[in-house]
Amino acid sequence: MSPKDREAIEAAVREAEARTRGEIYCVVAQAASDYREVVLAWAAGVALLAPALLLAGGVQISAPDLTGGWTAAQVGDVASRAARAALTGAILLQAALFLVTALVVALPPVRRALTPKALKRHRVREKAQEQFLSRNLRATRERTGVLIFVAVDERMAEIVADEGIASAVGPEVWTRAMAALVEGLKRGEPAAGFAAAVGLCGDVLAEHFPLRADNPDELPDSLVELPRG
Repeated sequence: MSPKDREAIEAAVREAEARTRGEIYCVVAQAASDYREVVLAWAAGVALLAPALLLAGGVQISAPDLTGGWTAAQVGDVASRAARAALTGAILLQAALFLVTALVVALPPVRRALTPKALKRHRVREKAQEQFLSRNLRATRERTGVLIFVAVDERMAEIVADEGIASAVGPEVWTRAMAALVEGLKRGEPAAGFAAAVGLCGDVLAEHFPLRADNPDELPDSLVELPRG
């Protein structure tokens, strides 16, 4: 976010809160999670393919012909060595596949592409809830705090409303604000998306908690930017 973007978002929050007793708080994170388990999952999954690759490559375990004068002990010894060699090859191939896959999937663009969308959505929701609690949005006088949270890498957003406003409206009322926010992210204009979402959230708050004389500003209006964890 540029200084101009931050100023635009802060101005949008001030303008929205000038119409309501509600409080709007904006947080942007570069990513909601590092998704380390995705790297391990893909590496382990690919490594499990090693036995199938060996079979596809024609690797076989064979025992000597019993009609050729071999003793049972010799046959057992040769078969045991062949089995150990095949098992060792499989283990080494699995280790190589695990390492190479882990190194490739660890690259941020690859990891993001291979992370299931459902997991991204879950982590974004978790991070938004975490920020809602840690930023004291539950401490407003009328429980009217609304958090607008964006995870840039995931290009996902979440709106969390405190019980004062959440009990007065259904979750569907935030749909337009979410859509405006996500559209701004997709266009590469997060500040415009934030400003539009803030205005729409302000409309909802103003309808149910209109401005009155006693209206302290309980939360900062400035955008909070979280460093990459």
